[in-house]
Amino acid sequence: MNRSSPAPALPSPPMQATAAPVLPQSTLLLMATACGLCAGANYFNQPLLHSIAMDLGISEARASLTVTMAQVSYALGLLLLVPLGDMLERRRLVLSLMLLAALGMLASGMAHSFTLLAAGTLMTGLFSVAAQVLVPMAASFAAPGASGRAVGLVMSGLLIGILASRSVAGVLSDLGGWNAVYWVGALATAGVALLLRRALPLAQPAQRIGYGAVMRSLLTLAREQPRLRSRALIGGMGFATVSVLFSTMALLLAGPGYGFGDAQIGLIGLVGVAGALMANMAGRLADRGLEQRTTLAGGLLMLAGWGALWLGGTSLWWFLAGLLIVDAALQALHISNQNVIYALAPSARSRINAVYMTGYFIGASLGSAVGSTVWLHWGWTGASVAGLALSLCTLAVVAWDRSLARQAKARA
Repeated sequence: MNRSSPAPALPSPPMQATAAPVLPQSTLLLMATACGLCAGANYFNQPLLHSIAMDLGISEARASLTVTMAQVSYALGLLLLVPLGDMLERRRLVLSLMLLAALGMLASGMAHSFTLLAAGTLMTGLFSVAAQVLVPMAASFAAPGASGRAVGLVMSGLLIGILASRSVAGVLSDLGGWNAVYWVGALATAGVALLLRRALPLAQPAQRIGYGAVMRSLLTLAREQPRLRSRALIGGMGFATVSVLFSTMALLLAGPGYGFGDAQIGLIGLVGVAGALMANMAGRLADRGLEQRTTLAGGLLMLAGWGALWLGGTSLWWFLAGLLIVDAALQALHISNQNVIYALAPSARSRINAVYMTGYFIGASLGSAVGSTVWLHWGWTGASVAGLALSLCTLAVVAWDRSLARQAKARA
């Protein structure tokens, strides 16, 4: 039995199929903006850790826990909320999730204690998974043969949002304090959500299926699709590697070696925006059937990037080079992963994405925890060793996935 290609059996018959509209470029760009705002909201705190610690009277180690909280709550949202895209009308779902995420940002902006900041962080992370409902929508409404480019464009917006959020957060913090970052983010997210309400077409689910059946089918998908497992592990390991960097770079750059302020740390993050070009390029390569080569290139770049980052402990130029390479590598891995998994079960893309992205952000949470731990005991050297070790693990999983692809091709 070929276990790599068929979709799992689902408990109810499909609804009447209708021709899906092709989204115009302007709508894809708006979706990309929404993804960037949602994902970026979980990274506002990273250049602000020192300022948050000083203002709330807590240690930097405790402040850095908000990085892990954001990733854990996002992973929970991926598991519990993203599958709703296969059972609810997706335009309304996206709007609801974005508005709830905006409320979480507003709570963080009002925080004068670590408890309220943690609550706002958890709420924002949980509901900002609206981005992961939008990404498979882009694939569903893409023109034939152009799903890779559509996903790449939306994911470029997501990456730019993550990277630009650090820079914007640093500048806004200098202008109005770290709380202002969350107030502006809440207003922007709510505004874009209302624009999407007018721009997105209705997106009814392909099947009538209850929440319990949806959640059970996640296990079925994971069990019956070995390449979903391998690609989720590639994504999780890759993001764990980058999360080691995300959770420690502000501490390195604000420390005695560099002595940078919030705005300077945020501006350094703009270097990685060039990695967004890799997302679009990876999507185009995927449309040409080159996912495997793109994945291998991403794994090798991740290893090279951490070699440069190790040297970046004492050299800003090496740090900037490593940051650029690692961000580009993650996008090469992520976009090629998504193009592989979306082809496994087109009628269950939200659930496919939920399984994949849950693994992706579990990896991010573990990477953040590893980064905080090694920084506490061994500083930047420990972070660099952890990054290199995780990069090697990522390459090992890439080799496993290539073996699965060869087996599937031989059976076909």
